[in-house]
Amino acid sequence: MQIGIIGLGRMGANIARRLTRGGHDCVVFDRSADTVQKLAGEGMTGASSLEDMAGVLAGPRVFWVMLPAGDPTEETITRLAEIAQPGDVIIDGGNTFYKDDIRRAKELAGRQLHYVDVGTSGGVWGLERGYCMMIGGETETVRNLDPIFDCLAPGRGTIERTRGRSATDDRAERGYIHAGPAGSGHFVKMVHNGIEYGLMQAYAEGFDVLKTKNSTLLKEDERYDLNLTDIAEVWRRGSVISSWLLDLTAEALVSDQELEKFSGHVADSGEGRWTIHAAMEEAVPVNVLSAALYARYRSREEHSYADKLLSAMRFGFGGHVEIPQ
Repeated sequence: MQIGIIGLGRMGANIARRLTRGGHDCVVFDRSADTVQKLAGEGMTGASSLEDMAGVLAGPRVFWVMLPAGDPTEETITRLAEIAQPGDVIIDGGNTFYKDDIRRAKELAGRQLHYVDVGTSGGVWGLERGYCMMIGGETETVRNLDPIFDCLAPGRGTIERTRGRSATDDRAERGYIHAGPAGSGHFVKMVHNGIEYGLMQAYAEGFDVLKTKNSTLLKEDERYDLNLTDIAEVWRRGSVISSWLLDLTAEALVSDQELEKFSGHVADSGEGRWTIHAAMEEAVPVNVLSAALYARYRSREEHSYADKLLSAMRFGFGGHVEIPQ
């Protein structure tokens, strides 16, 4: 398929690369002309503007927007709505608030344009590992885009099928789902990120307890100088708390057990907040997720070892660099 990719940052560029490797025809645009030129050198078609991209793409055109949530995405989709023709598809693959998706889908439908929201997980590793995707939109539109999603997804790989599962739709086993109508994809991804906050906080606090066991505040015979690198490694192998986040933790500790290069100033993308808001609207208690969000706020005032480990994990999966304050 032919597709336009707008926004060639950490994930957008690799999405374009993975699609190109899979035989799809990618037209790419970014504010950085150098980035566009670099990907053009990798076999893609570079565009100098959104209008230029629209002129290159054959109808019905597919535009995939991969920009930061908020104004950059909103402004780009507004411009695309003016350029696009009836039948064209606009995909938002960023971390947009799901209620914005609902609004946009209605507005674009009035122009006979299709809107699809794709919650995309995979970070900087997606090029090789593939992307887990949670998709919202009209059934027929999503079905027509399946070659793109199938190419980006991890595929079945070596993961065994869940015992007892008998679903006829195997897309979930290949790494992507059609969650429902507009907004549902980003809603599922929003909760995914809320859970991510909680998991990361649990690892961070646990390793902080392990590290502090050597504190002079404790009785001498109750102090342990524990090897955190080995602990992370052994937990990766057969433990019930093994996970990719633990893998990233182990890699960070191998490099530097003290995590000196990480500031401990932990940012939040907004999705943790949105998850808490949704839980409040639904009257669902989310004690762990809300505590994890508040811990990130606190990290901006004082930095603990746990905060540094959070920074290390964020860098590991997403390339996020925490800036010391």
